[in-house]
Amino acid sequence: MDRRKFLINTSVAGLAATSIASTSFKASEIESSGQTDNNLFKDNFELNEVTIDQLQQMMKEGKLTSKSITQLYLKRINAIDKKGPAINSVIEINPDAIKIAEEMDKERKAGKLRGPMHGIPVLIKDNIDTADKMMTTAGATALIGNIASEDAFVVKKLRAAGAVLLGKTNLSEWANFRSTRSTSGWSSRGGQTRMPYILDRNPSGSSAGTGAAVAANLCVIGIGTETDGSITSPASINGLVGIKPTVGLISRSGIIPISATQDTAGPMGRTVKDAAIFLGILAGIDAKDPITQESKGKAKTDYTLGLDPNALKGKKIGVERSTFTRRNEDVIALFRENIELLKAQGATIVEIDLNSKVNAALGNAETEVLQFEFKDGVNKYLATANAKVKTLADVIAFNNANKETAMPYFKQETLIASDAREGLNSKAYKDAVEKLIKSRSIINDLMKENQLDALCGVSNGPSSCIDNINGDYGTGFSFSGPAATAGYPHITLPMGMIHGLPVGISFVAGAYQEAEIIKIAYAFEQATKKREAPKFLTSAIPKAV
Repeated sequence: MDRRKFLINTSVAGLAATSIASTSFKASEIESSGQTDNNLFKDNFELNEVTIDQLQQMMKEGKLTSKSITQLYLKRINAIDKKGPAINSVIEINPDAIKIAEEMDKERKAGKLRGPMHGIPVLIKDNIDTADKMMTTAGATALIGNIASEDAFVVKKLRAAGAVLLGKTNLSEWANFRSTRSTSGWSSRGGQTRMPYILDRNPSGSSAGTGAAVAANLCVIGIGTETDGSITSPASINGLVGIKPTVGLISRSGIIPISATQDTAGPMGRTVKDAAIFLGILAGIDAKDPITQESKGKAKTDYTLGLDPNALKGKKIGVERSTFTRRNEDVIALFRENIELLKAQGATIVEIDLNSKVNAALGNAETEVLQFEFKDGVNKYLATANAKVKTLADVIAFNNANKETAMPYFKQETLIASDAREGLNSKAYKDAVEKLIKSRSIINDLMKENQLDALCGVSNGPSSCIDNINGDYGTGFSFSGPAATAGYPHITLPMGMIHGLPVGISFVAGAYQEAEIIKIAYAFEQATKKREAPKFLTSAIPKAV
């Protein structure tokens, strides 16, 4: 989640199994890759922009194996994530990755195929438990050494599907719920992740590492988590497809929490079909997360069924009117261009007011709910975790005792404010929750009154610059809030580039309408093909002529 979103009403945001501490550019990192000024090294990686289907076909034909694919991605991570251009998106490599890949190859040879993810390497965010040799830290030095006793439910689903757990990605520390002045993509354990299109730009948070890694072709697909914008924002910023599903579709057990009301995991990929494949793998009912019971009879095992390039024909889409009042005329022009493309594909467009209605109804309720639930959730998680800190108060004390490493740029006022909250039985909490769920009726009413199939807006503006000293600053565009507070599904995908930076378009609908907005997004993707691979520019400043 972009934790400043509800505070400033905008969003930005070695192979060793240990920490990575890079926080700034080094000349040697750029020189080692052959880059000079703003010229790029030649990126000839053989798996660039590959899809899940293509990898499966190559394994079927014997051109590649799961082991060789895994080795290629590990080599890629070592070459461009850890050295030049030093994206710094992977916080830890799974030392068992090759072993898992070999097992999947043996199964394939024996005629056992588990499904579309069989043998496919995956990166996951470092707030998701894995009962292996990797730590789960949410990027916090306070949690270094925390090796989970049990896989998170989504990790169990991945393993059962035959996926190869390649490693874990860096994130905004505590999923960007530590400070009001933090920098997205920075953690005290992992350092600063950079966005692969222009390296001095912010990859956005909090799933910054997953976003940057998938965009840079360090894996084919990855998992992010979102409370408000943490999948959709880095997906938009990094030219990806990101799906924030209905809260309840995917279990949160084994994921370091912020909010029981809003948290969810979700896929981040380079194509709609890949993200849809992955969503079907992750979904499922989990006794340890009771809200998943609500997905019974509503979830699908295959979200690729019915994908049709003509699916926009006859659709009625509500477009967020406030987008046209924002300050960046380039983004507005790009959005208008894509609205015309929607119309050309047979969609009817209706202007609606969603953000203003939700903001007016909620006030400060989201901030309050998240602080109450963060304290409750983190205390419960730490109580049984294999970490040296056992409460949120312990985390705060650890950070105070280790300021130079834990808090070199910004502090922990959000942690402190959360720890000061009462329990979930307090009237203040219950009142805030009541306000928060009004988002649902606002979305439902808008869609019913206008007979809409989806709501649409600009996911985010172009990425802002990395600024560890002052923290994130806004782009003036965000469409994550209403779906996040309602717990409703939201998909983003590329709609074009502005000055070398990706910009995403969002589609939102009611509870458990993932299949419908995936179909809309797929048709838009097939008609536009706006995804561009990153060029790893050192800065946005053009070379003087």
